[in-house]
Amino acid sequence: MARQFVRVRLTRIDAIDLRRFKFDLDLTWACFFMNSEQAIYGRYGGRDASGADSRQSLKGLAFALGKALEAHKAGTARPEPLDGPAFTIRNFKSAGMARGCVHCHNAKEMRIADAKADGRWRREDIHEYPPPDNLGIVLDVDSGNGVAKVVNGSAAEAAGLRPGHRVTRLAGYPVASFADASFALDNWRTDKPVPVTFFDGKDAREAMLALAPGWRKTNITWRPSLLDVLPAVPFRPDELTARERTELGIPADQAAFRQGPRVHSTLSEAGIKAGDIILAIGEGPIKGSSDDLLGHVRRNYLKGDTVEILVLRESKPVMVRVILK
Repeated sequence: MARQFVRVRLTRIDAIDLRRFKFDLDLTWACFFMNSEQAIYGRYGGRDASGADSRQSLKGLAFALGKALEAHKAGTARPEPLDGPAFTIRNFKSAGMARGCVHCHNAKEMRIADAKADGRWRREDIHEYPPPDNLGIVLDVDSGNGVAKVVNGSAAEAAGLRPGHRVTRLAGYPVASFADASFALDNWRTDKPVPVTFFDGKDAREAMLALAPGWRKTNITWRPSLLDVLPAVPFRPDELTARERTELGIPADQAAFRQGPRVHSTLSEAGIKAGDIILAIGEGPIKGSSDDLLGHVRRNYLKGDTVEILVLRESKPVMVRVILK
């Protein structure tokens, strides 16, 4: 099937117009399906915190290729009109610092740096390309727009989507892959419900997906462009034994640990001591392991945020305030 395309591999993106080629710059790999007039039929490539290939497969790529060929034969696609001159990586004010090969995530770092310098950067901007999972739609990796799962109590369930249905359009864009869906949602810059068109196996149906507050939020810890934004959590966890949990009155499923003998300067300056039992960081106690508790911090806070840490010291609760770095 790939032989029906003119295949072009770009190992550098210095010269491409970023207004035309919009994609998640943190991805390991991304693909566009387009015609000679630069009308884009679709995209492929995607991932989440579980792994670089978690949302893509060769079968999924073949499915997206087939949908792109169908769109090409239909002949109805038109390139998105663009105003003004092309915008490349070199147009970023911070691009002058770049030397040699510029990775895609470096381009995003430049964009963030420019936005911060101009006062345009917003905290919520870190949650780009939200997965359709955030609205309750878990797409099948191999069948592209096929619904593998619908999250209970989600907007998708309320709209009538069910496993086995196919999402054909989302937020006004055609869908043949996870990349198409996340691109469509990234472009939905309003709190109004998102339109969705899907096929239930018999009929094409249309519905609206209601958006909950913070619907774009997802796990961003895998994104290389945000390494300078995400906080370090330099604890040295020692796991508690079942007996210790019982003696201290800590539930077996609560994320908690003992700070080891070596305490990082950031923590010691704030008041954390060796042997402290860490019960909660930021919000109330959560379930899971020490990894879950520390991961919770990186998923929900940024450098510069102040968090309260609830510790148990000599059987007494103590609250310690720490500025994340």
